[in-house]
Amino acid sequence: MAQIEIRLPKMGESVTEATITNWLKNIGDSVAMDEPLVEVATDKVDNELPSEAEGILIKRFFEKDQVAQVGDVIAIISTDSSDVATETPTATITTSEVIIPIETQANTAPSVQSNSNKFYSPLVRSIADKEGISGNELDSINGTGQEGRVTKKDILAYVENRGNTVVTATPSTPVVEAPKPIVQTPSTPAPAIKEIVSIPSAGDEIIEMDRMRKLIADHMVMSKHVSPHVTSFVEADVTNIVKWREKVKDGFKKREGENITFTPIFMEAIAKAIKDFPMINVSVNGTQIIKKKDINLGMATALPSGNLIVPVIKNADRLNLTGLTKAVNELARNARDNKLKPEDIQGGTYTVTNVGSFGNVMGTPIINQPQVAILALGAIRKLPAVIETPEGDFIGIRHKMFLSHSYDHRVVDGSLGGQFVRRVADYLEQFDINREL
Repeated sequence: MAQIEIRLPKMGESVTEATITNWLKNIGDSVAMDEPLVEVATDKVDNELPSEAEGILIKRFFEKDQVAQVGDVIAIISTDSSDVATETPTATITTSEVIIPIETQANTAPSVQSNSNKFYSPLVRSIADKEGISGNELDSINGTGQEGRVTKKDILAYVENRGNTVVTATPSTPVVEAPKPIVQTPSTPAPAIKEIVSIPSAGDEIIEMDRMRKLIADHMVMSKHVSPHVTSFVEADVTNIVKWREKVKDGFKKREGENITFTPIFMEAIAKAIKDFPMINVSVNGTQIIKKKDINLGMATALPSGNLIVPVIKNADRLNLTGLTKAVNELARNARDNKLKPEDIQGGTYTVTNVGSFGNVMGTPIINQPQVAILALGAIRKLPAVIETPEGDFIGIRHKMFLSHSYDHRVVDGSLGGQFVRRVADYLEQFDINREL
């Protein structure tokens, strides 16, 4: 009989676990390929996970409100209709490979600890523990399994060739090792930070944070702790953009069936500026700077719950303005309707947040780790301004906005951070009012 393991997939950058919120199939139910099987929730997105096989659901290893780690087996689907199973989470399933129940895993887990988010099977961890292989060594092994996972064959080959610089299962294929996390030990431990205790007064309402708000809070505190934030401000004259959009928006709506907002225009300018200053498009790993090949722009989006999510426009520099408009609108709709997919929030390399949508003139945004910079777009306002002409200067009404650029001062100095946001403003101010779509 064939039994298929259904594992919790990777669901976003820095996401290592998810909460099971609802099973859509019961034990004994038939499941079609790609049919929704279970609903899960992370700090970034709530989503339905489709089945990776067709058959009968015979085992669930996690129940509602339990937390699973990325890579955990959450269910078993049998392709043999004669299989019979009970719904006891601790029962052992006999397959070509032994599946260890949750309780057994908790009590017999090997001591080796990985420093990455890679998934390792209990068998691989057991071998590593037996052979005295450290977490850093384990992370350095090049896996030949699905999605680069380390198999039994890979780790045994490593043990046999231990001491060599690089271990490869296929010698004819050159392998480049991924950067290893670098842990720096301070000479003196940092003092513990104690939270201020707030005692409610009579009549105060106490509201418990929901799961997403707790995780967002932790992520923001971590970002401020990890990255020394600096913010530079530039004021941009966007009069030409305002006039151009007013001129083309009705025709664009009629032709494309989409509203053209200011956001895709700003995204276009930001993508151009990143190509001019590629060291803004990086992340940090210990003392290593990882320069990103792709320009994937995250756009912070408010959810109906009031929480925030950051869907990502992949390869934004390769899209024309029409393509950017469609991408922005689709991601915004799916965020509002809670229909974002895991891949929609993965891989961001730079983030943009629009504080102007709340009427704010400027802001000091917090960096979305592991990125190193974020740009806040302020409200567009009509302001009196000095206009220079060949005949002399005069006062006129212009549309202006502030751009607030927060960046990680470990790797982005004031010159780079300031020049970048100035270049974005230059692209906006030089916008061609006669541009054709």
